[in-house]
Amino acid sequence: MSEGRPPGRMLRIGGTALHVLSEGSGPACVLSPGLGMGWFDWDPVVPLLTPHRTVVRFDRPGLGFSAPQTEPPTAEGEAARIAGVLDALGLPGPATVVGHSLAGFHAEAFARLHPERTAGLVLVDTSVEENARPLPARALRTAAARARGHAFTTAGLPRTLGPALRRLAVRASSVERADPVPAELVRRTYGTGRVARALLMENARYFDVAAELEHLRAAHPLPPVPTHVLAASTGTDSRLERRRLTRQRTLATLLDAHFTTIAPAGHLLMYDRPEAVAGAVLEAPRFHPSTVPTGGPAPW
Repeated sequence: MSEGRPPGRMLRIGGTALHVLSEGSGPACVLSPGLGMGWFDWDPVVPLLTPHRTVVRFDRPGLGFSAPQTEPPTAEGEAARIAGVLDALGLPGPATVVGHSLAGFHAEAFARLHPERTAGLVLVDTSVEENARPLPARALRTAAARARGHAFTTAGLPRTLGPALRRLAVRASSVERADPVPAELVRRTYGTGRVARALLMENARYFDVAAELEHLRAAHPLPPVPTHVLAASTGTDSRLERRRLTRQRTLATLLDAHFTTIAPAGHLLMYDRPEAVAGAVLEAPRFHPSTVPTGGPAPW
């Protein structure tokens, strides 16, 4: 990528200019990364998919190269954003939606609210919150997140701390212990107050989005499409890891999904095991999850 223009294009979706990339050919799949992450975090997976799929990536408002948005995130809003991106690209047909971490909430919300547009669902070490309830004082928390973002930016901290914090987070979340994204691209994104503000807002509204998804589960059944839950395991067998894997397996049971533990891998599965993520996307249309027992062998 040159210093000037990033790859892809800017499209106005829901009143916000979003950075969008569409590559490859074939049935569509949408890749959405976790909290505060960008389009480039899927780079290891994309070459494995583009010979077989039209791969769509986009930066949520404020992240990557997308313009900021004043409205805080919601599950329904993020599902509508995915639909809007597909519409803007002229891809009305069913798509496989892939969500990592926090974006697993968004991907599942899309499948429930847009069942006719969903060909498959792949949740990559997704966030899991059983019986989630919104935290009190939502308006106050939202205002506080905006104030922190403003103070952080005014003090010039994104430029001095943002890239370093990004590197530390990636190293802690990958068994490779390295950030493959070029340093200049990290500086251009995480060195900005725009990205810092978006990250703080996503974090502040995390439990609100989780609680909203709980309501959607009660009101909107998941369509009968192939669904994967991929859970990362570092192989430490610690109490914390066992609990996390149990929660992922419980979610897979709830969704009637095919559950697979990927090891060794950290939370950033797309970095540590990109072939596992691509395999789930490519295999998803070939079987219905009810035909494969939860916890059964991986299909790749």
